[in-house]
Amino acid sequence: NYSKNERSSKVANPTSRHSKSRRDKRRANWKGQTPNLGQCPECKELKLPHRACGSCGSYNGNKVLEVVEK
Repeated sequence: NYSKNERSSKVANPTSRHSKSRRDKRRANWKGQTPNLGQCPECKELKLPHRACGSCGSYNGNKVLEVVEK
């Protein structure tokens, strides 16, 4: 049987170092995407697709939210 210290030294280690360009190529896909904004057909404000408009409260031509004026 192995003691606890002997077993920890048997764990696999990386055999070669990855270059900076290889690391950065992988991280290039981490960037966030800008949301696709559409125009509200009622008030022409920008809104997220498939969601009610935040400024007028309409969705698909129907008034679904009561918007409180600030």
